[in-house]
Amino acid sequence: MAIIHLGDGEKGGVGKSLVVRTKIQYHLDKKKPFVAVETDRSNPDVAGVYKGLCQYAVLTENEKHADRADRIFEMAIENPVIVNLAAQSHRAVFDWIERNQLLDLGSEHGVSFCKWFVCSGGYDSLNLFTQSLTSYDSRMRHILVRNWGMCDDWEHVDGDEQLQKLIKKYKVKVIDFPKFAYRERNIIDRSRLTFAEAVQYKEFGVISKQRVANFLKAAYAAFDSVGV
Repeated sequence: MAIIHLGDGEKGGVGKSLVVRTKIQYHLDKKKPFVAVETDRSNPDVAGVYKGLCQYAVLTENEKHADRADRIFEMAIENPVIVNLAAQSHRAVFDWIERNQLLDLGSEHGVSFCKWFVCSGGYDSLNLFTQSLTSYDSRMRHILVRNWGMCDDWEHVDGDEQLQKLIKKYKVKVIDFPKFAYRERNIIDRSRLTFAEAVQYKEFGVISKQRVANFLKAAYAAFDSVGV
């Protein structure tokens, strides 16, 4: 069954694009077939890095243009799709899925959805995760991505009884996305480098390149741990 991987965070500034870029590099390094899709029209930073790789799609609440997202599902019939969702796109995505009954249609065509929800650990971020989780009930698999680059103490999340009950109820997988060293990340973002380019980048010394490699190793292990 092919999977539509939705890279989400709903709120800007949680590190969602970095997670999506890392997931794309994971598929490239593991030689796994996939299609990358950029939906963020205001800040297409994933497509800006993986320029020749990303397809474009539009998710909108405007019914006149709702079919512009359909190619995501059509492509997923052939290959897994990794989608970079824009901030504040929950309603547009939910409407597109519900209006077209895509979860049922996916069962017929061998396509499933998996939402990788990137969380900063803040109250708003956790609230938006809960909103996404309860909107789809048990019909869409969710993975909570705890971004350690944004928060280095998740005790308040582990101790949130209501949230932990929801995680258990909906069988949410939880992964820890590793912190990426500021200097290397800043240069990679500024120069719009893929991770493959970063490990060969002339401005990076041996230790910087090793930090990039260590980051990827830890992120890949987190991805592998959920078995998706």
